[in-house]
Amino acid sequence: MMVKRNCPGGSTMAIVTFYNGDPKDAPKTTMPAHLGANAVITCKNRLLLEKRSDSDVWGLVGGGCKKWETGRQAIVREVYEELGLRIAPERFRKLAVYDNPGRIAAFRDGSVWRMVIVVYALELEEEPEMRISRESKALRFFSREEIGSIQIAVTHADIVEDWFVKGKSSAFVNK
Repeated sequence: MMVKRNCPGGSTMAIVTFYNGDPKDAPKTTMPAHLGANAVITCKNRLLLEKRSDSDVWGLVGGGCKKWETGRQAIVREVYEELGLRIAPERFRKLAVYDNPGRIAAFRDGSVWRMVIVVYALELEEEPEMRISRESKALRFFSREEIGSIQIAVTHADIVEDWFVKGKSSAFVNK
């Protein structure tokens, strides 16, 4: 299933550029570390990704934690905001924390954030009816083979690779 949304103006200029590697290769951060929550949402061995409006690359569903939220509360909210799905918090299984100091998002407004991401898994039995938010251009479930042919945000590429290589094993959880 793929859901698309047309973006007004058809702008291709990225609002954000992602980095993931040596912090010396990324712009110097201008903001405190940003805590985010992302979801590895699967259905029948296929992974749900969103084509991001801000960067025109594919990424995991999720976003920043509000000051008063736990990671799990944030991912429940983000899944509802970005997909229109109401999912019970206990269905999300915490997988790992990705805290590489080189995981950076540099925004067009000049703000540069270090990202710390808590990753949760959600397995669905059937592909749901989803609605697309303004943050996305498209939503689609991908097989492992299809993943190699798309551009994934570098801040999510290692998470996607870990999921397909390690899956539900304890090696992923203990990253």
